Amino acid sequence: MAKDKKGKSEGKKAKIAEKKQKQEKKGEKKEKVKNSKANDSDVEDIDLDAVLAEYAKKQEQFLKVTETPCDPPRARASSTLIASPANDNELFLFGGEYFNGALATFFNDLYVYLINRDEWRLITSPNTPLPRSGHAWCRGGNAGGIYLFGGEFSSPKQGTFYHYNDFWRFEPSTREWTRLETKGKSPPARSGHRMTYYKNYIILFGGFQDTSQQTKYLADLWLYDTQNFVWHNPVLPLATQKPDARSSFTFLPHESGAVLYGGYSRVKSTVTGKHTKGGGQAQRNVLKPLVHQDCFFLRIVQPAAEAEPNSPPTVRWERRKKPANAPNPPRAGATMAYHKGRGIMFGGVHDVEESEEGIDSEFFNNLFAWNIERNRYFPLLLRKPRVNANQRKPQEARSGRRGRGQANEDELLRNLAALQTGKSLADADEMDIEKPTDGTDEKQLPAKEVLHEFPHARFNAQVTVQDDVLYIYGGTFEKGDREFTFDEMYATDLGKLDGVKQIFHREPENWLGSDDEDSEEEEGSDEDEEDSSEDEEGDIKMRDEKPLHSESTRKSKRKDKVITAGDEASEASSLPSTFDDTPDDATSGTSPDDNLPHPRPFESRRDFFQRTGNEWQEALMASLRWKGVQPETLSVKEIKTRAFEMSEEKWWDCREEITALEDEQEAAGIGEVVTLADRAEASGGGGRRR
Repeated sequence: MAKDKKGKSEGKKAKIAEKKQKQEKKGEKKEKVKNSKANDSDVEDIDLDAVLAEYAKKQEQFLKVTETPCDPPRARASSTLIASPANDNELFLFGGEYFNGALATFFNDLYVYLINRDEWRLITSPNTPLPRSGHAWCRGGNAGGIYLFGGEFSSPKQGTFYHYNDFWRFEPSTREWTRLETKGKSPPARSGHRMTYYKNYIILFGGFQDTSQQTKYLADLWLYDTQNFVWHNPVLPLATQKPDARSSFTFLPHESGAVLYGGYSRVKSTVTGKHTKGGGQAQRNVLKPLVHQDCFFLRIVQPAAEAEPNSPPTVRWERRKKPANAPNPPRAGATMAYHKGRGIMFGGVHDVEESEEGIDSEFFNNLFAWNIERNRYFPLLLRKPRVNANQRKPQEARSGRRGRGQANEDELLRNLAALQTGKSLADADEMDIEKPTDGTDEKQLPAKEVLHEFPHARFNAQVTVQDDVLYIYGGTFEKGDREFTFDEMYATDLGKLDGVKQIFHREPENWLGSDDEDSEEEEGSDEDEEDSSEDEEGDIKMRDEKPLHSESTRKSKRKDKVITAGDEASEASSLPSTFDDTPDDATSGTSPDDNLPHPRPFESRRDFFQRTGNEWQEALMASLRWKGVQPETLSVKEIKTRAFEMSEEKWWDCREEITALEDEQEAAGIGEVVTLADRAEASGGGGRRR
């Protein structure tokens, strides 16, 4: 027995000696790293105001607005991408930051992508905002233009942070920036917030303020009146349900206000540790990452006509039910763009804490459509590539109405060419014609690679929609301790979903951060912390749990990373709402049983309305009467326009089902389907054709 005790004692001593030796080696290595970085270390009290003043001085060198062709922007994260409200062929990209594992670089360059030319241009101006990331911008609604607020800047090693509270207006047509000096109070500095628009208001909510010590999440609401140039900060009753503080959420416009969904924050939580020698349990307070899944509607009522000048609008938050068929598992860093009453969502990350030492992350590249009115998600899938062994000849490749239109155009051009040269029309068929080209497309654009799968999984990609085409720029992917910023851009037609066009692609730059040895070192230090915590009892000071992937969390390993924790939304507000919040899981979202016309396979939006226009006008007038509005007060043109918008929304809602039917029919060799009733109408009311 004594022998056993002696053996155990010697084993324990050897273990302690080995641990001590390991700690000494670790200390030596840390000291070497510290000494090697002493010369270029990032001073904590660096004067960021002086750094930004130097940027502003350099900016003054630009005497006027210039626009020059250039290569695609270099890789960056937390930038902003928006479709131009003034030109259907333009996208704007501004700011962002790039972190290579050692240093962070911030940008204030403004790019415009000319879609029809497949060309990037760099815009310089003496008034361009200073470098930043995590800022927000949106269209100006009735006021036109694009509005930008806030963002952040830091020293290269992110030891010191600076948050902006400046407010800007960008005019897309002239490329001019204007800093807006507002009357009265204005929103405090922040980043990670979101902005959207409603009529003549710019709406701003949430975000965070980050210091070297902590991150404070915000839940304040601000509305900027673009007519009276003043910010309003509505004070809501304490008992009113309203969104919790958060950043990185979705904020979409609505005809009666705005809709908010999801987001990220960290909440206080007490974690119970292992048993201590005294028999108790050690406890520690942590900030636990939380991915929100709740949904709110912001109802806005403009002040009455007889109200005093600068009167604020009436606002109210209304809690909605959790969206039906939401992506599972829940994910953070999924970004969303507004498109015809829907939110188009791409990517995201779901983090599962497997142990105290590490987190396993699952990244996504799925595409979803969130119908705002019905509060329901629909997955958007790419159509399978068409494979046809018996491919038609080029001259027979196009048939139907479009093919006939092309043939008529060619015949007309030949006849014109024959008359101009003095020949008879009989010789027109033998003449070669030169088809007119659009002046904007003088050069032949190179063919782009088309993928039949969505781009690599990622989170925090920039997305926007222009002319029914979704554009995906950048994004971030993590593997172990390495962070990859994608340097690429893609586009996919939301109506066809027949592939993803690669606009440009460059391989990510090398990561200069920690390697595997460093991560082992971190794990060892975590174990030492655990050992020391076992000897203590009671509360331990507040600390962050292993963070995840969001705008506010880039800095601890860069400072943050995003975890998923469910936040079940409660019942919607009892106040009346314009939304139908019923999940409606029992019936398909595109079911024709809703007594409204249903689109057919291969039917365009315009063809769908031409076939069913009368029914949509009747449905619109019934809806107006139900709301207490007399249809007679509207013009015929306005009724047709609103009826077309209703039919267009139905067409988009049914895309998933109709696309699947089209694929099935094409696989079976069936082309465009025309009903017998349509054939009867086309044949002048003749008998049924078999």
